[in-house]
Amino acid sequence: MTAPNFPEGFLWGAATAAHQIEGSPLADGAGPSIWTRFAHTPGMMLNGDTGDVACDHYHRWKEDVALMKQLGLKAYRFSVSWSRILPEGTGRVNQAGIDFYSNLVDELLANGIEPLLTLYHWDLPAALDDRGGWLNPEIADWFADYARVLYRALDGRVKKWVTLNEPWVVTDGGYLHGVLAPGHRSKYEAPIASHNLMRAHGAAVKAYREIGKHEIGLVVNIEPKYPATESTEDAAAVRRAHAYMNEQYLHPALLGHYPPELKDIFGDAWPEWPAADYDLIRQKLDFVGINYYTRSVTKAAESYPLNTGVVRQPLGTYTETGWEVFPQGLTDLLLWFKNTYGDLPLYITENGAAFFDPPAAMVDDDGNRRIKDPLRMDYLRKHLSAIHDAIRQGVDVRGYMLWSLLDNLEWSLGYSKRFGMIHVNYVTQQRTPKDSALWYSKVIASNGASLADPLPY
Repeated sequence: MTAPNFPEGFLWGAATAAHQIEGSPLADGAGPSIWTRFAHTPGMMLNGDTGDVACDHYHRWKEDVALMKQLGLKAYRFSVSWSRILPEGTGRVNQAGIDFYSNLVDELLANGIEPLLTLYHWDLPAALDDRGGWLNPEIADWFADYARVLYRALDGRVKKWVTLNEPWVVTDGGYLHGVLAPGHRSKYEAPIASHNLMRAHGAAVKAYREIGKHEIGLVVNIEPKYPATESTEDAAAVRRAHAYMNEQYLHPALLGHYPPELKDIFGDAWPEWPAADYDLIRQKLDFVGINYYTRSVTKAAESYPLNTGVVRQPLGTYTETGWEVFPQGLTDLLLWFKNTYGDLPLYITENGAAFFDPPAAMVDDDGNRRIKDPLRMDYLRKHLSAIHDAIRQGVDVRGYMLWSLLDNLEWSLGYSKRFGMIHVNYVTQQRTPKDSALWYSKVIASNGASLADPLPY
């Protein structure tokens, strides 16, 4: 394998989300979020897990930044808990919440790590959910007002901002299938929530253009769809699945309209939106973040609401979350983006895998704590090579944020899945960099050249 040559200044980092790692969700005047409420609703979380402690990052953030520095990270993508900043969602600002993130940003910068701040990673203030949440059209203004508070406090120190993380998951999991907060199940609510998310995105970008001086973008989770057979039925199923997951948010943000398939998918549940809404949504973006985990081999099937199904590949390798390991899909996806939306700068804002890791580290013959994770190392190596393939073919990819910095609360799956490059013992809160973290550190130090080296085992 020829040593990959990543662009000069390529931003190597890792990512987290507030509710997944911080713990202490009600500390120092913070208000509850929909995830605080959801996790404490019986039967909603695996094993009854909650984010009350999580990785205790709220108290251990200096230790965590020191680990980032030790591993050589150049960037750290994190999200802000809206209800730490505005406990009621609007109005009164909680200075203790501002101070927490301000101190974190200062510590990152003092250690040479660039902060990438995500305004919304799923944890809507419960007070706003009581007012309709993402179903209330006023939420676009609520979100822009929240964003302005952070822009005024942190812009300049933070130079890369993200409005929303994965709006598809917010609506598909939270409003259509009910498996994520706020736990609704309605074909009629899902399009409304999606549209208001995009209106909020546009309002926050517009507000940044008035206040901010740096860069702002949107993060989406997308995956390529491949037909299970050559039948016309499966081809149509692929088109529906592609429009629903990959185009539903990118098209309005970048092209100013929704893909026509959404009207067919939702039928009488699909509203007609005023033209002014598209003008608000389609704001100039400085970059797009792509979260990639797997592909989907799609067939026609009776399902709600897409009439599609996914075919498991008999020879595929699958992660603990049941996702096929398919790095070629990332190259294909990046090329599709370039061909569809042009040369907008891209960051891989999440990519990683949950494989089995023990609850506590082992101690090797030299007395060092170890977590051997060869499958994760192999996964990362192949996906980084896939990114390099896309760069070589002209895609403007400027950075990579490994998911995740720490093992953490995997939403409604609780603590059953470990994505971290740093192992967390949830009993003692002891952190142990896994072998994949040490390997990734060498990749960073070599700007990708060490990808050509054999894996250590």
